Amino acid sequence: MINVSANSFFNAQSSKLFTQDIAAQAQSFHQKIEGYTPTPLISLPVLAKSLGLKNILAKDESHRFGLNAFKVLGGSYALGQLLAEKLNMSLSDIDLKTVASKFDSPMVFTTATAGNHGTGVAWAAREMGQKAVVYMPKGAAQTSVERIRGLGAECIVTDVNYDDTVRLANQTAQENNWELVQDTAWDGYEQIPTWISQGYMTMAAEALTQLDGIKPTHLLLQAGVGAMAGGVLGYYADALGADNITSVIVEPENVACIYLSGTSADGEVKAVSGELNSIMTGLACGEPNPVTWPILKNCSKYFVSVGDNVTATGMRVLANPLPGDQAIISGESGAITLGLLYALAQSETGKAQAKELGLNEESVVLIFSTEGDINPASYQNIVWNGQYPL
Repeated sequence: MINVSANSFFNAQSSKLFTQDIAAQAQSFHQKIEGYTPTPLISLPVLAKSLGLKNILAKDESHRFGLNAFKVLGGSYALGQLLAEKLNMSLSDIDLKTVASKFDSPMVFTTATAGNHGTGVAWAAREMGQKAVVYMPKGAAQTSVERIRGLGAECIVTDVNYDDTVRLANQTAQENNWELVQDTAWDGYEQIPTWISQGYMTMAAEALTQLDGIKPTHLLLQAGVGAMAGGVLGYYADALGADNITSVIVEPENVACIYLSGTSADGEVKAVSGELNSIMTGLACGEPNPVTWPILKNCSKYFVSVGDNVTATGMRVLANPLPGDQAIISGESGAITLGLLYALAQSETGKAQAKELGLNEESVVLIFSTEGDINPASYQNIVWNGQYPL
């Protein structure tokens, strides 16, 4: 099932929170981290032609700091800002190799995660000589739990869904005087989620440089709470102008809180409750981030929700390229946008929806494969064994 809805609230208004200048500051911070290198932007012209497009350009975040996902960009930037704030220093003056020596005892950072964000926070805390306590919702993949613990963090799996796990992490942080580093926001908790979304702009800035003057016609972004989608879309709205690119926000149909908000009568934030089931665990979030919702509301041209079989198909297509294209290992939350492009070309209904989105032989589509095979067993079942066929 693919649901497509035009955004009636679109007004192309950019945000002062997400600008090229702020992105440059975030990228400068990331460049100081040992092992930093821009992730590749991979061209898939043969696949694009087979789908009736001019080109598909995929930013492959499986190479980010050896962590197999993009999330560390947000967590590390937020931790850097928090450390600078505690030390009353400028972020640009923070030396990541020596900052721990300036504290009598390590700071403790805590967060709730479906996997990638917690991995990023745990890694960043370790790199900066601090501590991390990570909470995961019920059903969390054991591989993610072990990866987080392997980075020196404490990892606790709860018996509640993601949004309730966020509330538990917040409560525990307050009780223990820890710093909550969460990638969604609520009244009274906006600054850290803003820093996290700003950190994600590094990959958007990298991609714009790698495009080398090529102007994408379409920007497809996946969303959970919308933290990444908001930061990246905000950057391109400032750098290119929201009127000059067709931006599409794509979500799992069972947890499509951005789609629900964007198709509501008043355009206000709407939540999805319940089990929040999807194989796209990184996107299985029921409550939009109010920090990034305004930029999604103002600058997204379409909202789309899809079934799990769409992203599963995207994983298989990326892993098995046509001759002349490069393979990309993309996980469940990473392949949703490519899966959408492929699925639209497979039926008359899909082709009509592609036409509504303005996709044609002149389209240059920019997507972000935000994770690799973070759950190897699940990846193998989907790509090798054909789980969730289209």
